[in-house]
Amino acid sequence: MKTLLLSLILALSVTALAADGKSVSYKSGDDTVNATLYAPTGKGPFPALIVIHEWWGLNDWVKDQAAKLAGEGYVTLAVDLYRGKVADTPDLAHELMRGVPQGRATRDLKAAFDFLAAQPNVKKDRIGSIGWCMGGGYSLEAAIAEPLLAAAVINYGHLATEPADIEKIHVPILGLFGGRDQGITPDDVKKFQQAMEKQGKKIDVKIYPDAGHAFENPNNKQGYRADDAADAWQRTVAFLATTLKK
Repeated sequence: MKTLLLSLILALSVTALAADGKSVSYKSGDDTVNATLYAPTGKGPFPALIVIHEWWGLNDWVKDQAAKLAGEGYVTLAVDLYRGKVADTPDLAHELMRGVPQGRATRDLKAAFDFLAAQPNVKKDRIGSIGWCMGGGYSLEAAIAEPLLAAAVINYGHLATEPADIEKIHVPILGLFGGRDQGITPDDVKKFQQAMEKQGKKIDVKIYPDAGHAFENPNNKQGYRADDAADAWQRTVAFLATTLKK
C-alpha cells in the first residue's frame, strides 16, 4: 500500500512538472527542430540536459523523464528528432528510426547544445545528454560529436568501439543495460567498456541480469522491471549530480 501511494504521488508530481514544459524551436542547419523545454524554479543558472527519445518519438513518457530531471535541478530540452511524428506500433517506430539520417540527428543534437548554452539560466559548461533506446545511442553520439558536453547517460543504446570514436569522447559516461537485451548484448557492453578504459576514459556501467531492452519504461508491459528501473534512476541522479552539479 505504501509503495502504491508513493508511486501515485510520484506520478502526480511528474504530471504537474510535465505541464510546465514550454514548446520551443531552434535552427539546425536549414531545418527547424521542435522541442519541449523544462526548467527548475528559480533564476539559476542551472546545469542542463539534452533529453533524447526512444524509437517511438517524443511522446509523453520521454517528456515525463525531462520533467522529472527538471525537478532534480536541470534545465532540460526534450528534442524531437522525428519532426513531429510519434509511433504507436513497433513497425512504425522502426520505420521512423530508419528514416532519420544520422548526420542530421547529430547536427540536431549539436544545435540543441548550442540552444541550451544560449539560455540565460543555463551553466554553459555543465550541459549533458541522456537518452533511452535509440536515444541512448544518440546520447553517446552527442558525446562523440560535441567536445564541450560535460556528461552523457546511455540507457540501453547503440555503442561504439572504434578507437577513433572513443578518442573523441571527453566526458564521463554512465551506461545502464539489460543482461537479457538481444540488441545491445552484455558482450557489446563489455567491449565498449574495455575500449573506453583502454583509452583512460571515465565510464560507469551497470548491467541488470534479469532485464531486457527498454526495462525502464512502464509502457513496455512485458519487459518493464520496476526495481531495476528505480535503481537506474537513482544511479542516473547520482551520476548527474557528480558530473554536472560540482
